Amino acid sequence: MLLRFQVTNHASLRDEQELSLIAADRHPDRVETELPGTGHRVVPVAVVYGTNASGKSNVIDALRWMRSAVLSSFRTWDPSGGVPRRPFAMRQDTTAHPSVFEAEFALDGVRHEFGFSVDDDRVIEEWLFYYPEGRQRRLYERKAGEPMIFGRWLTGQRKVIAELLRPNSLYLSVAAAQGHKQLGAVYRWFQQSLRVATDNDFGQRLGHTVSLCLDDRGQGGGAPVMALLRFADLGVSGLEVAEPDEAAREEYRRITQAVREVLGDKGRVQEQIPAPVRVEHTTADGVFPLDLAEESSGTRTWIGLIGPVVTVLSSGSVLCVDELDARLHPYLVDALVGMFQSPEVNSRGAQLIFSTHEAALLGRNVRTQLFRDQVWFTEKDPATLATRLFPMTEFRVRDSAENLEKRYLTGRYGAVPYLDDDALRDIAAAFQLVGGGHGAGQAAGADEGRTPGAA
Repeated sequence: MLLRFQVTNHASLRDEQELSLIAADRHPDRVETELPGTGHRVVPVAVVYGTNASGKSNVIDALRWMRSAVLSSFRTWDPSGGVPRRPFAMRQDTTAHPSVFEAEFALDGVRHEFGFSVDDDRVIEEWLFYYPEGRQRRLYERKAGEPMIFGRWLTGQRKVIAELLRPNSLYLSVAAAQGHKQLGAVYRWFQQSLRVATDNDFGQRLGHTVSLCLDDRGQGGGAPVMALLRFADLGVSGLEVAEPDEAAREEYRRITQAVREVLGDKGRVQEQIPAPVRVEHTTADGVFPLDLAEESSGTRTWIGLIGPVVTVLSSGSVLCVDELDARLHPYLVDALVGMFQSPEVNSRGAQLIFSTHEAALLGRNVRTQLFRDQVWFTEKDPATLATRLFPMTEFRVRDSAENLEKRYLTGRYGAVPYLDDDALRDIAAAFQLVGGGHGAGQAAGADEGRTPGAA
């Protein structure tokens, strides 16, 4: 369960930006999970709207990067390579401004607050607090160049772990690698309870779906992966995994060895060759498997999402998806959002955070209603080109009485593109200028019944 996420100076997010999943209103038609000791309820779905290049994808990417830093800073970052961050680039002194990430989340029913700031070279600050019985307790704080500060509530080999700490690794990452039980639970929240789906990790998500599908085969027709395959009305009855032949294995070994020689310790290579996946279609004449590449992009997208969706709904964790509507029919996107809103389907309080252009999700002709405290927008500041992230709750909105889709598309909330009609006239004039050349002369000649080139 994620309560709040805050980021500064990551990619287009120059200034402090906060995405809160705390419910502003109570709606019995959606899942609202209450965090003990806080009085807060959290929403099951949060959607980010914005124009192209407004920075909405970077909101998702910031969550992905924070998760990656926790999981990878000690194990895989080059010890002498600094911090592989992506700071806001539209300023003269990029390196002088640190990137800051902070998340509040619930672990075993207790709110935790974890955050850190980094520059290109090192971790500048890092902190972890938790709130048993609603009262803040410090687990540790870290500032570059100063001794670590530990709270008395943090047990285990604290100083031994600190001795292994590198300037460019997080204390949380080191502690998890050393088997620290208390901090390992926080690490596993980022590893298992915060999942991100982008185009770059499709192969990993596909493999996850396939493994769950193979597990489902022994459970009959009610298993969740098979049910979601049929639900989407794609004509898919199952997935088949074919064992690669020896020639393919040898070629994969040759390629991976070449990659290791070039990248050395900086590169991570999957040890086993990815197994070919075929999609089964059942007709009156039998079962016909097709290679995944022969399927539509929408079918591939849905199959790649099923694994994370099933896992998140089963465990009550968080799924972040960039451009959920890409290559999926609006009805299917609507239904997927509805699964997370539904108290019956989402009985464990899972959460979905996604960016989209699909304004129909705000309309009245959808199966699933999104409310004002679930909708966020991104806009670019025209002077700095930095992204501003803001909620619909900044506006006076009546969920049941207003057509949110219409108001959004007419610019009531901002976050829509400004199309310059003067520029459109310039484009028309440019085409007319081009048309006045050789091609236009040929057309005129043809209209007059003359052969092109004749005197």
